[in-house]
Amino acid sequence: MSFVATLTAGLSNPARFMGVSRWLAPAFGVVAAVSILAGLWTGFSAPDDYQQGATVRIMFIHVPAAIMSMTAYACLAGTSFFGLVFRHALADAAAKAAAPLGAAFTALALVTGSLWGRPMWGTWWVWDARLTSELVLLLLYLGYMALYAALDDEQKAARAAAILALVGVVNLPIIHFSVVWWNSLHQGETIFAAGGSKASAVYLLPLGLMFLGYFSLFAALWLVRTRTEVWRRKAAAQALRAAR
Repeated sequence: MSFVATLTAGLSNPARFMGVSRWLAPAFGVVAAVSILAGLWTGFSAPDDYQQGATVRIMFIHVPAAIMSMTAYACLAGTSFFGLVFRHALADAAAKAAAPLGAAFTALALVTGSLWGRPMWGTWWVWDARLTSELVLLLLYLGYMALYAALDDEQKAARAAAILALVGVVNLPIIHFSVVWWNSLHQGETIFAAGGSKASAVYLLPLGLMFLGYFSLFAALWLVRTRTEVWRRKAAAQALRAAR
């Protein structure tokens, strides 16, 4: 069986998902708690930067949040694709569950980026390509959730929101390459720069721990929210059958 067939078969089996997610969600939660606590400890124990001083520590909150804002949208778009093309209710539920989480990471990235930008650039906000495209990402998340909530027919809402999510994928490479394509106040690639990381080694460990923590937190909450959405839909279906 091909990879796509295997994946779609798994998506179409809510019972299997519910069984696996019952123990996988708390496991991710434990990893998230340990990683974030360790990341904060090592990050705030790290020395000041010779240029940025103590403000460099905002990086440990901001950079993983920015990466997770795009990762969450990729998950949203991927599950939207399977929901739209293969009509899998579980994929629709997963996409709907991912949107608020992605919006939260994006908002965190924008807020911490503003706090970091004030001492570095002398202003809270500039219409920089990277900042603007990240703001567009937040608007895409909010638009997805608003569109889903605006339609009473859940299937039509899922299809319309999925189309919006897939159209919005074009923003991801714009965010990533914005500092290359346009003149930008935002610094270029540092961690995954060509020829090796430009970041000091003392900062790489807390950054890695925080990213692991953020990713695990997203995974745990995504599983919990998807499980809740599955139970909600099951309860709604049972109530509808009882009313007939």
